[in-house]
Amino acid sequence: MPTDLEIAQQTKLRPITEIAAGLGLCVDDLELYGAYKAKITFDAVRRVGEQGRHGRMVLVTAITPTPAGEGKTTLAIGLSQALNRMGKKSLVAIREPSLGPVFGTKGGATGGGYAQVLPMEDINLHFTGDFHAVTTAHNLLLAMLDSHLHHGNRLGIDVRSISMNRAIDMNDRALRHAVIGIGGRTNGVPREGGFEITAASEVMSILALSNGIADLKERLARIVVGSTSSGRPVTAADLKAAGAMAATLRDALKPNLVQTVEGTPALVHAGPFGNVSIGCNSIIATHLGLHLVDYFITEAGFGSDLGAEKFLNIKCRVAGIVPQAVVIAATIRALKCQGGADPRKLAVKDLDALHNGLPNLYKHVENIQLHGLTPIVGLNRFATDHDDEIACVREAMAEKCVRMALTEVWANGGAGGMELARHVLEVVDCDDPPAEGGFRFLYDLDASIAEKIERIATAMYGAEGVQFAPAAREKIKQFEAQGYGRMPICMAKTQNSLSDQVALKGRPEGYRVTVNDMRAAVGAGFIIAYAGNIMTMPGLIAEPAAEKIDLTDDGRITGLF
Repeated sequence: MPTDLEIAQQTKLRPITEIAAGLGLCVDDLELYGAYKAKITFDAVRRVGEQGRHGRMVLVTAITPTPAGEGKTTLAIGLSQALNRMGKKSLVAIREPSLGPVFGTKGGATGGGYAQVLPMEDINLHFTGDFHAVTTAHNLLLAMLDSHLHHGNRLGIDVRSISMNRAIDMNDRALRHAVIGIGGRTNGVPREGGFEITAASEVMSILALSNGIADLKERLARIVVGSTSSGRPVTAADLKAAGAMAATLRDALKPNLVQTVEGTPALVHAGPFGNVSIGCNSIIATHLGLHLVDYFITEAGFGSDLGAEKFLNIKCRVAGIVPQAVVIAATIRALKCQGGADPRKLAVKDLDALHNGLPNLYKHVENIQLHGLTPIVGLNRFATDHDDEIACVREAMAEKCVRMALTEVWANGGAGGMELARHVLEVVDCDDPPAEGGFRFLYDLDASIAEKIERIATAMYGAEGVQFAPAAREKIKQFEAQGYGRMPICMAKTQNSLSDQVALKGRPEGYRVTVNDMRAAVGAGFIIAYAGNIMTMPGLIAEPAAEKIDLTDDGRITGLF
């Protein structure tokens, strides 16, 4: 089997103008970035949005990630390809990759095998510059803040209250904490600072949640950078930074159009992480896709406890959308990891470990059902899976009355996703009234901040409760006094466990989630709760993926997955 990169480079791409034409878009609707990728103009987005057509949406999430892989993005792409093979009009919408994981350990975010979005090298390395625009807009705000401090601090900002770090799209642990402004009076005001990865930036979340230019500018203006000595929040509007930030993000706000290995159209736009941010692609791309096709497939970062929970309780509220079904990606290998199997022996049949790992899948199924939605399990098959292991998962899902499809989209593209596509169509095209009242949010916005966090932790993670550190309790009081209490919650926690503790595998019980700190992302419109030992700036591993990436003399990229 060739590598992902070899498959991508061997694929004959169609001109992006042809892909657009299949969606009813003309050349004037595009801003071309070469022959195979383009941005869709604001005029086209507006015109398409005025059409009466509105497709059906399927959200793809996953079980708790393990090094064995779950294939969530690959499954989403393969499902859209399968639907098109069946004569349905479908596209897939995913997030943009961050250079941090590309050069680090996780790899890119373009799928794999014969279920990829292309050109994968371009998408994984710089793409159309959206990440760089977010980085620049974020750092512009901080530069204007520090300039304001240097030139007399007319607003009376308490330097100790500054709550934003600078951003960079890289894994770099040395930048987590820093002292800036040193070197004398001409070099600014000394203060503690640091960096977070661009995918964790509030500006990235704003890009994903804005519905247009006016909304973008309003959200940017509301970003809180700190407070005065009297406790009044200081915003980007106070620093007169929002206009220039919006201008920097003008092109980044336009959704990107590319294609899959099989020529299925794909929208790739915005890239907030799912563990420390909202984990969803942009609202603009979502609304556009829903008006262009009959079946819109999208994904949310990591498992149902992270990306899907935020998609359903933050993005759906803001965008006014509801998925008609949710696919949960899983693999035999990952389930065995959750059940305690030796990661070096996953090719060995181990029904005991598989049985022990199934409760993790059960919990993700329940998480979707908690929202009144229908879960469908997509079991991505590996060549090392044993027939009786597959039968075990089928039987377990049948006992729970949950649909399950075996998929082979990595090896066979859309042809390997036909069983899943049939299940999806049966669910989303059903005219029967939804059971138990249909879709519902996990919590009411009128609940207190602490109550909303408790609801997420107990209902989605299975925790017994939440323990708030003194700093977190103080922030809750502060935010509610400032009028931020009705905002939804964005939990920042490890993706490697349903809990806030990396070591707890499977379906942990008998623990409490610890919330150490809080932050009000007022521009994005949510409260961030930092649970457990969570960081917003990753570091590189001992042998990062960057060591294998190279460029040949004829300009061809090698070593990229």
